[in-house]
Amino acid sequence: MADEKPIAIAPARTLRAQVAAVLTGAGEERFETTPVEALDLRLDGLAGDRHAGFTRRAGPREPWHPRGAEIRSGRQISIVSTEELEEIGRAMGLGPIAPGWIGANLQLAGVPRLSFLPTGTRLFFDGGAALVVEAQNAPCRHAGRAIARHTERPGDELTFPKAARRLRGVVASVERAGRILPGMEVRVRLPEQWIY
Repeated sequence: MADEKPIAIAPARTLRAQVAAVLTGAGEERFETTPVEALDLRLDGLAGDRHAGFTRRAGPREPWHPRGAEIRSGRQISIVSTEELEEIGRAMGLGPIAPGWIGANLQLAGVPRLSFLPTGTRLFFDGGAALVVEAQNAPCRHAGRAIARHTERPGDELTFPKAARRLRGVVASVERAGRILPGMEVRVRLPEQWIY
């Protein structure tokens, strides 16, 4: 034990951001989401959205569970950033990627490296709604196919997962119900961080 290095702890801190867009897939069969006037968050997510619910089925992102097993949902809300959508677009030789093309529910502006927000980061919105970051969102071919449909460049289906690696945003669960509107200010509360 004496030869172990001490664990460095980065203190908690708060960033400020702004809601750039709110989107939902409610009532749609497709992967994509569309802009709406407001997101009315419930504790089980967004009514009718494909990721709503307290539980979901395990898939390839959870290889430690049998495929199809019922697990707690930490993917109720998909969050992306204006800055990272622009970076993905540049890497693909496009303009900024539209958040709805990749199934996002919330686009934030002003959070550098949003995809690296640690698990446990809390997002507090004016009006009371709160989200908890659960994990980084890995890019997938569903999103790549949607982009290829919009750009009419079939190769984008395969280019997107590479270009969006560690830039695809985060997934979150609802900690406190409430309404989120475009233009709203967000307090992004990062917890203490350390590497075990």
